[in-house]
Amino acid sequence: MVEDAVSRQADEITGRLHDGEAAWGRMSLVDRRKLLERFGELTARHASEWIQAAARVKGLSEGSPLIGEEWISGPWAVLGYVGALRQTLQRLENREDVLAGFPIRTLVNDQLAVKVLPAGIYDRLLLNGFTAEVWMQPGVTENELRRTAGLGQRDPAQTRGVVLVLGAGNIFSIAPLDALYQLYAENRAVVLKLNPITDPLKPVFDKIFAPFIDLGVLEIVTGGVQIGSELAYHEQISAVHMTGSEHTHDAIVWGSADEARAAKESGRPKLDKPITSELGGVAPVIIVPGRWSQADLTFQARHVATQRLHNSGSNCIAAQIVLVSSDWEQKDAFLAELRAAMAAAPARPAWYPGSDDRIRQARERHPEAAAAAGGTPARTLLTGLHLGDAAEDAFDTEYFAPVLGVSELPGTGADFLRSAIAASNQRLRGTLGANIIIHPMTRKELGPAFARAIADLRYGTIGINAWTGVGYLTPYATWGAFPGHTLDDVQSGIGVVHNALLLERTERTVVDGPFRPTPRALLHGEWTISPKPPWFVDNRTAATTGKLLTSFAARPRWSALPAIFASALRG
Repeated sequence: MVEDAVSRQADEITGRLHDGEAAWGRMSLVDRRKLLERFGELTARHASEWIQAAARVKGLSEGSPLIGEEWISGPWAVLGYVGALRQTLQRLENREDVLAGFPIRTLVNDQLAVKVLPAGIYDRLLLNGFTAEVWMQPGVTENELRRTAGLGQRDPAQTRGVVLVLGAGNIFSIAPLDALYQLYAENRAVVLKLNPITDPLKPVFDKIFAPFIDLGVLEIVTGGVQIGSELAYHEQISAVHMTGSEHTHDAIVWGSADEARAAKESGRPKLDKPITSELGGVAPVIIVPGRWSQADLTFQARHVATQRLHNSGSNCIAAQIVLVSSDWEQKDAFLAELRAAMAAAPARPAWYPGSDDRIRQARERHPEAAAAAGGTPARTLLTGLHLGDAAEDAFDTEYFAPVLGVSELPGTGADFLRSAIAASNQRLRGTLGANIIIHPMTRKELGPAFARAIADLRYGTIGINAWTGVGYLTPYATWGAFPGHTLDDVQSGIGVVHNALLLERTERTVVDGPFRPTPRALLHGEWTISPKPPWFVDNRTAATTGKLLTSFAARPRWSALPAIFASALRG
């Protein structure tokens, strides 16, 4: 009886969305843009409700600065995307060049790169010192790049069916952003199946998506595995997009263990329709040896700690393996600062289901690390990991918890960088994001060798002196694994999202940030006015700054900037 009810529910949902797809196909670009603008207005109106629900899910107290993570990775990320996508739609409406004003250059390997950050004067002020480029796949010409920008919105009447979006349960902007990408980039009607963790946000999502729901082009569904499975294999669902684990992806594509063996032998997956995915991985942080001041060591240790501890480590882009040089004279000093930064970060629960078990398992495998983070029970630093150890699971298993590993490689300069990139490409599971921290003087000494090294690093987003999370937050950037994964070895997934310029055949995003915050940066000749970023876990004013940034993204205006700067500087 339950199975029959779920089957009927899936039939009813897909039937309604089939009609909604027809309505979407009749809608002009002008009306689609207005629908997006209305979505943005509703997101801003209900942003506080969103944050309150998110804080309850994650066990954050009302006055915690960590609520800043929810503002920044929630409504602010969504509203930034709405503004960027709106501009692309407007240019398509007016038959203008989508890429006008976005510089394009040819890289050392002859690929094209589009500069997508900063994208205007406000970016230059609010993210001063940060830049980002989207690299195109080899062989893409500038003519092709401009001609194909716009993806599904170049011919709105050519809709592509109904897609099932399986939403993430960790970062609460992922599901809305994935749904918007399917609507606009892929030109599909959407059934958004929420992860049960995010069910408390459904009332908010119903309100902000009301324009699309009323049109019949989107429905939001809750429930367990049964309804998700019924929809995934439904004949009226033409594609699936998911954010989650590699294990979940393989279960959907190939079936249970017994089904999977037979399906792989026959070469016929259980899922007989396209699936795109973002699945995380084991993300490296490459620490290039150089001559660092004590302040540099402290700041960058907090930077790395943030990359692991943001959202209590439950991030697909959380740094997991720190690669350092055994020949770096300051290695021990840096690791001491890293240990201190992890121990001193604000207390918070390991809220994501299973996190405590994963921490316990990591510690059981590495008993020497039991008190590695100053005795804080939810944080673990695993030192002495050997890249040559085939049995070391820290290189293959995404912990999705506040567990950070350290592995050493010999060498300095270009030799160390080559070894670290080879290890990242060949030994670590997945290709979603990689981070590099390098002193400006060391980077200058490496010269063109550094640019070639970046080209050799096969990851979907690369952060240079900036966490790859900045790439996630940059609306014109792409977000997804490096191209080349297959259904039977999917690793970090297939395809991209975000990509507000709607570019075709992208390869990666490269983000660059300042090595030091202001005012210290200015004293050392780095021309940036960026203070400690609000996403740092020890930023004292992150909640206030995040709320102000969200309000600004909803309605950009000069009068809002002084309050944002004042809050950011106090962080």
